[in-house]
Amino acid sequence: MGGVRAPDPLLPITGRNGSVRRGKNGARHMKIASFNINGIKARGPALVRWLESAQPDLAVLQEIKSTDDTFPRALIEDLGYNLETHGQKGFNGVAIVSKLPLEDVTRGLPGDDSDPQARWIEATVSTEQGALRVVGLYLPNGNPVELEGDGTPVAGGKYAYKLAWMARMEARLRELLALEMPLAVMGDYNIIPQTEDAARPDAWRDDALFRLPSRKAYRRILNLGFTEAFRARTQGGGHYSFWDYQAGAFERNDGIRIDHILLNAYAADLLQDCRIDSDVRAGEKPSDHVPIWAELAL
Repeated sequence: MGGVRAPDPLLPITGRNGSVRRGKNGARHMKIASFNINGIKARGPALVRWLESAQPDLAVLQEIKSTDDTFPRALIEDLGYNLETHGQKGFNGVAIVSKLPLEDVTRGLPGDDSDPQARWIEATVSTEQGALRVVGLYLPNGNPVELEGDGTPVAGGKYAYKLAWMARMEARLRELLALEMPLAVMGDYNIIPQTEDAARPDAWRDDALFRLPSRKAYRRILNLGFTEAFRARTQGGGHYSFWDYQAGAFERNDGIRIDHILLNAYAADLLQDCRIDSDVRAGEKPSDHVPIWAELAL
């Protein structure tokens, strides 16, 4: 299982201006987040603005669209963050940025040594309260959906790859759950869980993000014992994390919710809040996604 271990307790997490982030009861809180930045080269300034404003203690990034050696590390490190990347030239690529040291870092989703796509990264962070295992993921889109005459995905097609990737993900999460420590699985899932998670669900019926096999695979993962952090705190429609750049989608709130934070039981017990930073989409040269974050009493 990659030799994952819980590191020794480290210094307390600090918030803006070096102060320790605390909840109403005085307990320390860790702010964790996920953000599909849609290219570090194009969106670096937008990422920096958000990091400076939101001050997450840890964030996973998707679609960095950069190799490890060409990622502009100073952009992140100059803000006081540690950085680990799993990059790929031109597309995909994931990263973790953290105010705390990142330990036991692993790259790549196990289960298929022939898969070259950079979509999965793991690390452990610790506070005085305990350790947290973090997964940052960029789940395959799966379009176009190519099906055989009997409705099964065409072997070698993008939709077949998506479903196979989710099966590998489920297997890896079973291993991580066996560690019996707080676990947060965050990223761009490319899954619309329910009709209320799309402004126009009928437009997505045959899309890989919303097809029934995709949602069933997502439900199987939830049924391992995960809590979807946002829905644990907020119900109802109108809450989205992605808006297309075309046709004024953001202004009309014609979006979908596909970026998620899943918490195992140990982490869910620590959940204090979870929100979507939708206002980031209105910034200069924004990503088509916005950050989602959660606070844990850790």
